[in-house]
Amino acid sequence: MNIPFVGNWRKKRDPARGVAVFSDSESDHEGVADLLSECELLRDQAYRAGIELDDTPASLEKLDQLLPRWRDDEERLQWLGNDAGLYLGTVIVRTVTGAVWEVWPNERPVVRLASGREIDVVASGHEWATSGAPELSQLYAEVSEV
Repeated sequence: MNIPFVGNWRKKRDPARGVAVFSDSESDHEGVADLLSECELLRDQAYRAGIELDDTPASLEKLDQLLPRWRDDEERLQWLGNDAGLYLGTVIVRTVTGAVWEVWPNERPVVRLASGREIDVVASGHEWATSGAPELSQLYAEVSEV
């Protein structure tokens, strides 16, 4: 995540060292989930194609059917891949029991399952945007079976 004011603040201080500590409070997880679920570019792309993104597994199947018109635009491809990963994570967190967002010390958001397994959904979103495989619905199916 690139948050300009945080980057500027960090430049004025020594680099962080040690272990990141995150609160396990429910409100913190909900706040992170709300922030990461925005996915504006993906939601706009889906809306233009007549797809409602309602944070359900069925919407992932519909996204998998989109024509990949974004692949010719490198900048749009990167943003859309990021949004696709965040949306996949949103669906997992909202529908798979015990799944929560976790932010790694490098600021990369991942989904942590109740089993402790962490899923780098952003990397998966970039793969989907670039090549269409693996499909978002397939990734969801694999994660939800755990």
